Amino acid sequence: MYSKKAFSVFLIMMMSVAVLRAQNNQKSTTDLILSSYSAKTFTQDPVPDKDIRTILECGIKAPSGMNKQPWKFTVIRDNALVQEIIRNAVPGNVMIIISTPESSNGGSADFDCGLAMENMYVAAQALGLGSHIYMTGVNVVNGKKDVYGIPEGYKVNSILRIGNVPQTPDANSSASARKNFEEVVNYK
Repeated sequence: MYSKKAFSVFLIMMMSVAVLRAQNNQKSTTDLILSSYSAKTFTQDPVPDKDIRTILECGIKAPSGMNKQPWKFTVIRDNALVQEIIRNAVPGNVMIIISTPESSNGGSADFDCGLAMENMYVAAQALGLGSHIYMTGVNVVNGKKDVYGIPEGYKVNSILRIGNVPQTPDANSSASARKNFEEVVNYK
C-alpha cells in the first residue's frame, strides 16, 4: 500500500503534467476562457483515456461548500447511450454525467456540481478538445439511472459532452454572440 506522501507526490506530478500541457499550448487561463466556445461540431476521433482522466481530476479539484465534494461522475462511451441524450453525437464523443445527492434541492451541492462541471468544461478545451454543457436530457437519464450507471441515492445535475473538434471552428460553434461588458457589469 502506498503512503499518503507517495500519493501526494503522485498527485503533484499529475497536476504538473496538466500545467506543462497548458504552458506548451502557450495560452494563459484567462486567454483560454476568453477564447472558449461551446462546441457543436465534433469529429469521430476518440478522446484519449489520459485526457478523460485529466478532465475528471480537474472536476474533482473544484471547490465545494465545506469541502463536501458532493459530486459523482459517470463516464459514458457507449455511442448508443450517448445518442439517446445527444442526438447529433458522433462515435468518439464521451458524455460525463455529473450527479448530486438526491437530498439536494437547489442547495450548495447543486452549485458545487456546477463548479465541477465548469472545471471539466475548461479543462477539455485546454487539452484541445471541444466541450458542450447540456441540461436537456437530465430527466431522461434520471428515468434510467440503472442503464446509465448513476449511483444509488444520486440524481443527474448536468451533462458534459467532450470530443475532438475540427481544427478550425465552424460558424455555428464559434459565432455565439456575448452581451457587451456594459450590459452586464455595474460599478458603485
